[in-house]
Amino acid sequence: MVISFTPGAGAINTMSNALSQGWRRSIWGIIGQQLALIVHVVIVAAGVGLIVARSEILFTVIRYAGAAYLVYLGVRLILTRPNLRTSPEDEVDAREGHWSMIRRGFWVNLLNPKAIVFFLAFIPQFVRLDEPQLPQYVTLIITVIVVDVLVMWGFFAAAARPFRRLTRSARGQRTLNSVFGALFIGVAALLVFLH
Repeated sequence: MVISFTPGAGAINTMSNALSQGWRRSIWGIIGQQLALIVHVVIVAAGVGLIVARSEILFTVIRYAGAAYLVYLGVRLILTRPNLRTSPEDEVDAREGHWSMIRRGFWVNLLNPKAIVFFLAFIPQFVRLDEPQLPQYVTLIITVIVVDVLVMWGFFAAAARPFRRLTRSARGQRTLNSVFGALFIGVAALLVFLH
């Protein structure tokens, strides 16, 4: 739970989705993030995580790709024009598609090399080599997903709900887009400059 509560790109993505698409619809981005977590665990279980952790070049490439993607999301959000919804039809038209939200959530989490290194350090402590490994990894994946969904949807997406009223004005939308865009860029800078 402590790991899930640590703010990062996934939390920012979840809050941004909750503000722009609503609390219920933010689940689609969270699903994408969970798919990426599954990939991270599979990478570690297959031993690829160790290769990434030991290869300075590969780790750096993934780190810069992740940072570039976060900067792209941040700039795109900052440049997004306010979209005032005056009728229920406008509300429906302004909705982002499920697959788009899943895809963005997936890439936000997948391109985080620190997640691979974290899982590489974290998971082996809970895997017994003298026992069948598949059930252990399945249990770990289910546990990580359940906890992360509860934290992302129950805390980060819910924390954004009171600010949703700001999305009713052009000025409020610009402010929120700028704040969350800057947060994405800030996380990208941390990814690049903190080792």
